[in-house]
Amino acid sequence: MTKKEKVYGISKWALDTPCLVIEEEILGHNIKEMQNYLNKLGKQLRPHAKTHKCSRIAQKQIEAGAIGICVAKVSEAEGLVKAGLRNILITSPVVTDYKISRLLDLLLLDRELMVVVDNAANAQKLNEAACQRSVRLNVLIDLDPGMGRTGVSFEQALALGKIVHRLPGLNLKGIQCYAGQVQHIPSFNERSQASLNWLKQAAEVFRQFQKEGLPAEIFTGSGTGTAEIDWQIPELTDLQVGSYTLMDTEYLGIGSAEDPQRFKKFPPALTLLSTVISANHPGFVTIDAGLKSIYHHGGIPQVVFPANEGWRYEWRGDEHGMIHFAGADQKLKLGEVVELIVSHCDPTVNLFDEFYVIRDGRVIDLWPIDLRGKCQ
Repeated sequence: MTKKEKVYGISKWALDTPCLVIEEEILGHNIKEMQNYLNKLGKQLRPHAKTHKCSRIAQKQIEAGAIGICVAKVSEAEGLVKAGLRNILITSPVVTDYKISRLLDLLLLDRELMVVVDNAANAQKLNEAACQRSVRLNVLIDLDPGMGRTGVSFEQALALGKIVHRLPGLNLKGIQCYAGQVQHIPSFNERSQASLNWLKQAAEVFRQFQKEGLPAEIFTGSGTGTAEIDWQIPELTDLQVGSYTLMDTEYLGIGSAEDPQRFKKFPPALTLLSTVISANHPGFVTIDAGLKSIYHHGGIPQVVFPANEGWRYEWRGDEHGMIHFAGADQKLKLGEVVELIVSHCDPTVNLFDEFYVIRDGRVIDLWPIDLRGKCQ
């Protein structure tokens, strides 16, 4: 009997912990909500798989209307292509000979594959490799919106675009501009001002491309925290949102157009189950989910079951966490299971092998996190 067969139909509260569970109905709602929202605004969706790292979820996003899928690394792209997905965008530069070779291997399977460039020498290297194989690689110019992470400056983008456009092995498609540093600004108004400031500058670059006769088919960017803001940029063609599928406390804690204190449009589809393994002290218990189960940075995990206001999670080492109570008279029993919204979904997901998919409180499927560990 397979693991999937063993768990099918059992209550989620009977699962071995710590484990990640996805509420099928909520996930479906989030995927449809974002797709429908952008459809109404005349924007396309190119969601980022670095959040869920699961080809099954990526396929659901495509089926709902997404035009393609974003990944951060070549190995993630390989995993999606192996699973039958196409039109993949790698949103970070690919610079080494070995990775470029793997990239071009993928291009034979996915002719719509794209990668970003922010450096003329890297563009030349990609061009030489593509010409050796008699193929053309789709590329976007990656812009730096003040993050200092990757990307060329707005001022130098046009010159780089002209260089890329002259290279016979590369097919310039447009630009990418992702302002990751603004996604979690708590104030919706401040986040709006910051995001629109950067994307307006990127839009000016996009218009420069058009004026100079450079290909300007794609202007991609944005994220979950700014999706309800960035659509206002007319030149923006598609959004790279990712966390909306699963959600976490880091995103749920920022203001939105609907609520200045909370982001309510996308409820958490992902939660983590953990078991009380020690209850010897007043005021807190120890659970089996620590740093190896929940990513440390970002928000603070939130206890959603049992629902008790004031209960607080605290990391207490690699293997353990603690649930602190508001009063010493409150208690969880040994062996009792608690449910948490995770701090930061992307790196937390990367700690597990599978999602338990839940409907009406019972397991209906087991989805491999098949891009887990794909960081090369």
